[in-house]
Amino acid sequence: MEISVNVAGANAPISPAAQPHAVEIDALSFSYKERRALDNLSFVIERGEIFGLLGPNGSGKTTLFKILSTLLPLQSGNASILGHSLRSDTRALRRRIGVVFQHPSIDLKLTVVENLMHHGHLFGIRGEQLRQRSTAMLGWFGLSERRHDLVETLSGGLQRRVELAQAFLHEPELMILDEPSTGLDPAARREFLDYIDRLRSEAGVTMVLTTHHMEEAERCDRIGILNDGRLVALDSPARLKAQVGGDVVVIRAKNLAALRDQLLLKMRASPVTVSGCLRVERPRGHEFVRDVVERFGDQIESITFGKPTLEDVFIHLTGHGFYGTRQEDQ
Repeated sequence: MEISVNVAGANAPISPAAQPHAVEIDALSFSYKERRALDNLSFVIERGEIFGLLGPNGSGKTTLFKILSTLLPLQSGNASILGHSLRSDTRALRRRIGVVFQHPSIDLKLTVVENLMHHGHLFGIRGEQLRQRSTAMLGWFGLSERRHDLVETLSGGLQRRVELAQAFLHEPELMILDEPSTGLDPAARREFLDYIDRLRSEAGVTMVLTTHHMEEAERCDRIGILNDGRLVALDSPARLKAQVGGDVVVIRAKNLAALRDQLLLKMRASPVTVSGCLRVERPRGHEFVRDVVERFGDQIESITFGKPTLEDVFIHLTGHGFYGTRQEDQ
């Protein structure tokens, strides 16, 4: 099924070069009393991107989501979506964006189709137009056979599909999703991400999602990594991982401090201690593992190596683990 997105107010085609960015953020900061949640963010998101905001809990992702979805007003700096300023044009903007919240916003006591119908009424869609759009969404998201089922009887993955169908009912040009796969098992998460890919590739919708799941982040065209409210990196997953020097070797040992000192002295390595392990970024990691085992095998409990992940990128940039364990005894 083919889905088209109508640009609100457009009487003639607009060339991509003439269109504003999907999202423009300039020197954006936000504080809750004494705590600064966002600190001088500046970046743009292009139309048609799948853009991920990656960071641990407390990094500022949810605050930025609330600002972009017009739930929080701007404090300092500027932001616009599809050419609409978030300082003045939020009412017009809300008809052009779709929002999927971390916690379900669908009514569990209603059927699937009743949820879509009620959502359509909120956007002034009624009658035959609403019936046609609801039918199209049910078909596109594989929910036609469950249209009369109570939402509370559906699996978590199916409920998330209902959320997407509802959010896309009014044909938004940009979708904003906050931790969209929270609570889903790995198979349901992959299925959900496939639908996000389809919305971008087949309907041309710009997708902006916050996440702390590496699998979700890997599926994005570009990622902005947040840490303590600051943007510490912005690029494609492949380019970000290329910033890490070679392979990543992770060592568990009986005495981390003693082994770290010996690696520094005898092997000219620069290990750091994160989450109870020594981590070393090293080209040709397999050779380094061999040499470490030959010299210090009696001290080692386990040793692994692999290509850098996005979590390794986060540690490389911030010096602490993704889930908050800071680098120790450097």
